[in-house]
Amino acid sequence: MNFNSRLFDRIRIGPSEAEEVVEADARHCDHPGCTKTGEFRAPMGRGKEGKFFQFCLEHVKAYNATYNYFSGMNDEALAAYAKQEEIGHRPTWKLGVNASAARMAQRGRATGGQEGAEVEDAFGLFRGRIRREQERPESRVGVVAKKALETLGLDENADRAAIKARYKELVKRFHPDANGGDRSREGRLQEILKAYQTLKSSGLA
Repeated sequence: MNFNSRLFDRIRIGPSEAEEVVEADARHCDHPGCTKTGEFRAPMGRGKEGKFFQFCLEHVKAYNATYNYFSGMNDEALAAYAKQEEIGHRPTWKLGVNASAARMAQRGRATGGQEGAEVEDAFGLFRGRIRREQERPESRVGVVAKKALETLGLDENADRAAIKARYKELVKRFHPDANGGDRSREGRLQEILKAYQTLKSSGLA
């Protein structure tokens, strides 16, 4: 048999049965009335994480253009979400509250060390440090909110009224309309606006 024969070039093989089954099982676009193949995934939305629609290219573009994860959330829910965003939506505990810290404290008492110590402290080398950390006041704001307060020139003890008054003062100072149309300090104004929005999202302003 001569495999270099031109006759082999003319042989055409139809699709196998397996290929036909795959094409028949291909999922159609989830858009009502569309018969195209749904090749592209799109998230179903809040509360249905991990679940997806299957759309064709045309309808996935239309869906993405109008998709809003926060649709239906009120201001309080948005503020709570923004606060959780600062810690990546991970659970947090105060020292000694979670199970791991409780076991650590128990081990410290069993070995004669300071409560909460991770290692046996026979000579009391770390007691002063632990006491200072326990007496240190807990910050009432997160890192992002603290940075926003610093942008406004305030400390973390500033209340809602002080934040609002400082914001209005800085906007008047740096706004181009208050400076004869001069836009040279517009970058500083944008920082102030962004910082105030962060504080509002955190429920501080």
